[in-house]
Formats: sequence, C-alpha cells, structure tokens
Amino acid sequence: DLGAIVYTGVNRENFEPATACHVASALGASGQTNIYDICNACLGMLNGMFDIANQIELGQIKAGLVVSCETAREINDIMIQRMLDDMGMDLFVKSMATLTGGSGAAAILLTDGSFGTEHTHRLLGGVSLAAPDHYYLCSWGLAPETGQDVRELMITDAPSVLKHGVELGAKTWVAFCDTMGWTSADVDKVICHQVGKANRDIILNTIGVSEEKDFSTFEYLGNMGTVSVPMTAALADEREFLLPGDRVAFLGIGSGLNCMMLGIEW
Repeated sequence: DLGAIVYTGVNRENFEPATACHVASALGASGQTNIYDICNACLGMLNGMFDIANQIELGQIKAGLVVSCETAREINDIMIQRMLDDMGMDLFVKSMATLTGGSGAAAILLTDGSFGTEHTHRLLGGVSLAAPDHYYLCSWGLAPETGQDVRELMITDAPSVLKHGVELGAKTWVAFCDTMGWTSADVDKVICHQVGKANRDIILNTIGVSEEKDFSTFEYLGNMGTVSVPMTAALADEREFLLPGDRVAFLGIGSGLNCMMLGIEW
C-alpha cells in the first residue's frame, strides 16, 4: 500500500544510491513505490511530510512513509579530537554547537484516511519560508587535512543562527497563522525543533506562545536533527501531553536558513 518511501536524514549511508532504497528493500516494497531521499538539514522530516501529503492530495498515492535516522556520535568524537588538537578559542566557539547533537530515529506514516476508522492525527496545512543568504552560518561536510586526508568538519556561528533564525521564525509564524486561520491563542500545543533553552524561550516569546504549551526533550536527548520534532511529538503523545483534538503546531528550522511550520489536529 505504500506509494512512496522517503528517507530524509542528514546522515545517509552513501552518496548513492538513496538510503530510502535500503529502507524499501528491508520493508519488501518495490514496483510502483516512489523511493528517494530528501535532504534539507534539520527540516528533512517536515519536508518529507509535506511532500508525501502533496502526493496524497494529488491522488497519486494513498500512503507514504517518511523515515530518518541521525547519529551524533561520530561527528562529536571528531570535533572533540579537533578541539584537543587545536585549543584556540576560535575553533572552540565554532564547534560548541556540534556537542549539543543527539541521536535518534523516527518514521512518520501519512495516509489518505482510507485504511481504518480509528482515531488518527490530521495534517491540516503549513508554510515554509527561506533566508538562503545565511547558508554559510552552519555547515557540516568534509574538510582537507594534512596530505591527502579529509575529515568531517562542522562549523556553526551559533549567535548569528539564533538571531537570524528567530527573525525568520517570526515571519514564518505570521504566514503560518494567516494560512491556517489561527492566532497564537488558537494553538493548543507546540512541538519545536530541539536546540536549547535559549532558542526555545526566545522563539516562543517572539511568537506569543506560552512555555506551558511546549513539550521539550533537548534536556536529555539533545538536538537530534531531523528526528527532533517527530520523536518529541511521539513522547509528548505517550505522556498524554498531546490530547485528541488539540491544535498542534510543528515548528521546524534548519541550516540554510529554512523554516517550516505545520498545523496538525491531534
């Protein structure tokens, strides 16, 4: 029944083929299933949800699966070693954000609602805004070492990411509320991308949403990249923070800068 399987992680197995092919093979899917990767920093899973929902709305498929898996261990070990090798303040400041990374995996199944009558959550809509002029503020890739060696390197201008990210988030919230026909008061709960307390407090204050409406996991799971929002939502549901009928806003932001907000009826 799966018309599409999309892998959306920053961490992928190889440059090719798409990691989604490995997932599809393990699930036994083939034939007319659309199988591909979407990569957009920490926004990957939300982009995947939006993409699958559009295919369903167009009548192309009846169900699609968005999958992601992130590991922070390797890049954390690499950056710790880099900081031991170069104890200068410049590298320290640019590397600290890397150490907030956490690991996790998630899958989101979206359907046209024809597979059963039990209570499900409804994706109602969403918006996405971009500020690509700030693409250089956070980067993760390969950098040359001595000789012919290359090694992973992650560099983040955390203060600038926070400043410009909040500006973009504020603009996206206005567009989101306008698109959904909601106000800040209409939103019952929010699930934010998990970065840290400072980021959460500033964005919630900026968009006029109280901290009581937010469920956080960064305190003990860190920033799990693409899986931060869905895994946090799953835990919030498990602990009965999200209740049937709640108007829930998924708030995502990723390097680039890109911001996406989705409205869900829980």
